[in-house]
Amino acid sequence: MDIKTPQIEADAVIVGAGPVGLFQVFELGLLEIKAHVIDSLAAVGGQCVELYPDKPIYDIPAVPMCTGQELTDNLLKQVEPFAPTFHLGQEVTLVQKRDDGRFDLETSAGTRFITKTIFIAAGVGSFQPRALKVEGIDQFHGSQLFYRVKDPRHFHGKNLVICGGGDSALDWALNLVGKAESVILLHRREDFRAAPASVAKMQELCDEFEMQFMVGQVTGMESVDNKLTEIKVTGADGVTRRMPLDMLLVFFGLSPKLGPIAEWGLDIERKQLKVVDTEKFETNVPGIFAVGDINTYPGKKKLILSGFHEAALAAFGAAPYIFPDKKIHMQYTTTSPKLHKILGVESPTFD
Repeated sequence: MDIKTPQIEADAVIVGAGPVGLFQVFELGLLEIKAHVIDSLAAVGGQCVELYPDKPIYDIPAVPMCTGQELTDNLLKQVEPFAPTFHLGQEVTLVQKRDDGRFDLETSAGTRFITKTIFIAAGVGSFQPRALKVEGIDQFHGSQLFYRVKDPRHFHGKNLVICGGGDSALDWALNLVGKAESVILLHRREDFRAAPASVAKMQELCDEFEMQFMVGQVTGMESVDNKLTEIKVTGADGVTRRMPLDMLLVFFGLSPKLGPIAEWGLDIERKQLKVVDTEKFETNVPGIFAVGDINTYPGKKKLILSGFHEAALAAFGAAPYIFPDKKIHMQYTTTSPKLHKILGVESPTFD
């Protein structure tokens, strides 16, 4: 007999615990709306933490520079007064509109909700790094084969081969030069998708014999006693060479998938959710909002700060569903005693 878990009654469920999803918690909290947050990853922070925790971010207003991990940590501190409930390591598998206007929502872990509103802040969707397709190499994933860098110190003193031609490959190659024993950047062609300044710096380091760049692709491997000892690299000249290494880092980009979101009856354009207007960032389904990189509209810019703006307007757009008889007034955290009470801070006194 299939016994389902009791349903959690909620005002708001946020799908995605990246920076925009976390800021959505804050904006809802200011309106006294408590949020539940669901993410398929085992930790909060989304792509910022999962793939680039130490990568610097320079375009957060009033924060000259912070890493993806620092941004996430600060957002978590900011939402502490609102005590959101996180449901991590699970994916939303079902969303259905109820007769009373609310939604039934279920996750892969069997968590069940009845919620008045849904905020989709799922970034590029459920994503996986594109894998290196070499027979047998998957056995070294997590020991010598890596698709992300969580702790750069893990690679210090090692002989590294870094595959890829985008920003991630160049950024980590430049970051690890001088810390690793050796760094070889391997890309299938001479042209790069990375920032020109990074490419120029890489070429400068190659000229100074601080690192190497090779054109080619990994086509095979060799191992001894269950340890990866070398890869086989086929160059542009068609010749296959052996390349000894300690660790292999692969940055071929992400393969984004909307997953079950594609089946929720939402208007989709090129794997992104279309919003009806930029006043509320509501989708074609009333009560479901889309914020951050998951949405699209004329003039859309995929920036974290754009997602923060969208989250603020989406919260105000959702308030009538949660408080249909309440007039929502715009208040400022600087001067509002009510918001100070909600945030748990003392109201300032002015001479």
